[in-house]
Amino acid sequence: MKAVIILSGGLDSTTLTYDLKNQGYDLFAISLNYGQRHKKELKMAKRTCKKLNIPHKIINITSLNSVLQGSSLTSPNIDTPHGRYDEENMKSTVVSNRNMILLSIAAGYGISIKAEKLFYGAHNNDAAIYPDCRPEFVNKLKETILIADWHRIELEAPYLYMNKIDIVKRGKELNVPFEDTWSCYEGKETPCGKCGSCVERAEAFKLANMIDPL
Repeated sequence: MKAVIILSGGLDSTTLTYDLKNQGYDLFAISLNYGQRHKKELKMAKRTCKKLNIPHKIINITSLNSVLQGSSLTSPNIDTPHGRYDEENMKSTVVSNRNMILLSIAAGYGISIKAEKLFYGAHNNDAAIYPDCRPEFVNKLKETILIADWHRIELEAPYLYMNKIDIVKRGKELNVPFEDTWSCYEGKETPCGKCGSCVERAEAFKLANMIDPL
């Protein structure tokens, strides 16, 4: 079955890519440069696709950056918050309507190549902070995408009810090279270890009794 996956280069979408490849999907990956501070993740996405021999497109939509301000991920004048994801200050990492925009572009790509499925790596931990990772968002958008074109493509988020620990464990089962993933929001050469994404990742590896190669 032909499928498109939004591959950010992060741990979740990379693990899902390996998972779907293992299941036998004919995968086509799409990554989007929306002016995110941590664009190093795009290099990781490219590396993963090369290893798995998956067609990969990186779409530049940085022209939208000026209308996606107000987030610490897209606005250079806003500092990236440090701490845990369940803290109120983490809401500054929300990029306005990001997944709606990315999924719309990915759906258009999937429809154009007659793919049957569209995947993204939303998971349970994200739902508390990111509105576009909640089950109700996924379910409503799934319905909308199905009627958006004469060719029907189905949105799926297989990790929606899994947490980060579950995903790390699944990655271990699939022999995912976690050194080919990037989570830090700071966008520097090495992970800061303090932003919400770094903290969540570190806790997940610790609770899974694994060592993070980064």
